[in-house]
Amino acid sequence: MAAVTSSRPYHVIIFGASGFSGQFVVEEVARYAAGSPGGAPLKWAVAGRSRQRLEDVLKQAAGRLSMPELRTDIEIIVADVSIEESLALMCQQGVVILNCVGPYRFYGEPVVKACITNGAHYIDISGEPQFLERMQLEYHTKALDKGVYVIGSCGFDSIPADLGILYMQKQFKGTLTAVESFLKFCCGPEGSSGHDATWQSAVYGFADSRSLQQLRKKFGHKPLPVVGAKVKQRSFLFFSKEIEQYTIPFMGSDRSVVKRTQRFLYEDEQQSPVQYSPFVGIGGLLSVVKLFCGGLVFWFMVKFSLGRKLLTRFPSFFSCGMFTKSGPTMKQIEDSSFSMTFYGEGYSEGSDPTQGRPNAKICTQVIGADGYLITASAMVQGAVTVLNELHSLPRRGGVYTPGAAFYKTSIIERLNNHSLMFSVKN
Repeated sequence: MAAVTSSRPYHVIIFGASGFSGQFVVEEVARYAAGSPGGAPLKWAVAGRSRQRLEDVLKQAAGRLSMPELRTDIEIIVADVSIEESLALMCQQGVVILNCVGPYRFYGEPVVKACITNGAHYIDISGEPQFLERMQLEYHTKALDKGVYVIGSCGFDSIPADLGILYMQKQFKGTLTAVESFLKFCCGPEGSSGHDATWQSAVYGFADSRSLQQLRKKFGHKPLPVVGAKVKQRSFLFFSKEIEQYTIPFMGSDRSVVKRTQRFLYEDEQQSPVQYSPFVGIGGLLSVVKLFCGGLVFWFMVKFSLGRKLLTRFPSFFSCGMFTKSGPTMKQIEDSSFSMTFYGEGYSEGSDPTQGRPNAKICTQVIGADGYLITASAMVQGAVTVLNELHSLPRRGGVYTPGAAFYKTSIIERLNNHSLMFSVKN
């Protein structure tokens, strides 16, 4: 573990530790710190608006993990996104800030700004393309100048997709040109659900989709070259033989994050860019009907202020129980898992990608437990990678996707040893 300087007493500070996702991050950090291999132990603290709620989280973690010392040995830092001075004091005490306070479009930027100003590296678990891409546009140069790394979307999503494609590229013997991924969820007898914060991010993200298009124009990027054959577009809804479910395009941040990573690899590492299409299974015919009816209502209501208020006030009703204010129960989380299967094609070693159709294929898979558990583990392993492999990160700072930031690190091996399994399927 990297040494902590006298001016930075903590390796890691979890900001928003009392939130739904933050509680899992607290437990994951505590587990890692208790078993951290060799060298100096991981020193960490929790931060948020309410000291009482943070004390309650540490008490809960102490009970669940049978670590009574968490109640007395872990420092609590009171910090609020609306109070700049409190964020500055927090950032001055940590090497890496794990930001669990969302929706990030409302609460993320002050934390990014405070980290850059005060020299702390930043990691979040945002699945909001508008926020992620705007941070890159507005803060990349500032972070680069300060030697600070800002790494977004280090959770579920988009760690499985972004790192899954990096894994496939490294396993492929030749030039990989196109990938389709199929996300499939499995749950126990009590079903599954998502937390309200994820629902809010979706509501405001879809409502503000036009601003994302305008934002992307400001980058002035030229289109990435299409290497090899252009991927044929699938219909919006189709039955996937790959996962034996009806399937739709994945609406989260995966496509955005992967494309940013592929641009970085093309421009900075002279790697051939990969075309990417993510899909998610929705189940059988009954699920299709529910999605169609619910989707029509959702698309209509997000266009109006009153509709957005109703959607965010009654998430369970409008999502048919898929999202709730309380989030999934521990039983639901423990019984849930996911698999993401990648089908790639390209040109074998010695073949010319400019000539003919692709002549080689590969199938890989990333599997893991429930998304909230994966999010906590991926976030913590991202922080550990920053602490231990800073020399392997690109340039000397900046705003990056996970794939771009961790391209030359051992994060896939770290995740393989903790929460995710990356493998080649025959």
